[in-house]
Amino acid sequence: MMSNEVLKAIYERRSVRDFSPMPVDEQQVMEIIRAGSWAPSGLNNQPWRFVVVKDAKAKEEIAGKTRYGHIIEAAPVIVSVFLDRKAMYHEVKDIQAIGACLQNMLLAAHAQGLGAVWLGEILKNKEKVSEIVSLPSHLELMAVVAIGHPAQRNQTSERKGLDELILKII
Repeated sequence: MMSNEVLKAIYERRSVRDFSPMPVDEQQVMEIIRAGSWAPSGLNNQPWRFVVVKDAKAKEEIAGKTRYGHIIEAAPVIVSVFLDRKAMYHEVKDIQAIGACLQNMLLAAHAQGLGAVWLGEILKNKEKVSEIVSLPSHLELMAVVAIGHPAQRNQTSERKGLDELILKII
């Protein structure tokens, strides 16, 4: 059994796609966003911006922009994560920082007993999502995180062995 809490959370966290209808406490959502904001970023430029969506009609409209819309509609809250291109200094580093932000958010949801999933397929309609939430073009959608209380907690996952992933030890 893993004794380190951080490693335990990393290994136990699962993507949750089925949610109970129970609402999510606003303080929990703010904690998830706060954790995301503490991700590392080059020059500490913190290029992430967030739009919290709880309104059923707005969620339904956003859900229509992805084949995973049923997940968005079932989640009590979604957080759309945007890259602020005006805050950027290096595209690859800033996009990597958004990935770290998203992972922090997923771990924060897990740590609070919530479930979450990072939805990326919606990026095919990122401009339409930006229009729905009325954002200017310098804010680029990077992902939508669906958050809620898991309908069940029996998700499993497997990973490739390190022998398949490590190319060389020099």
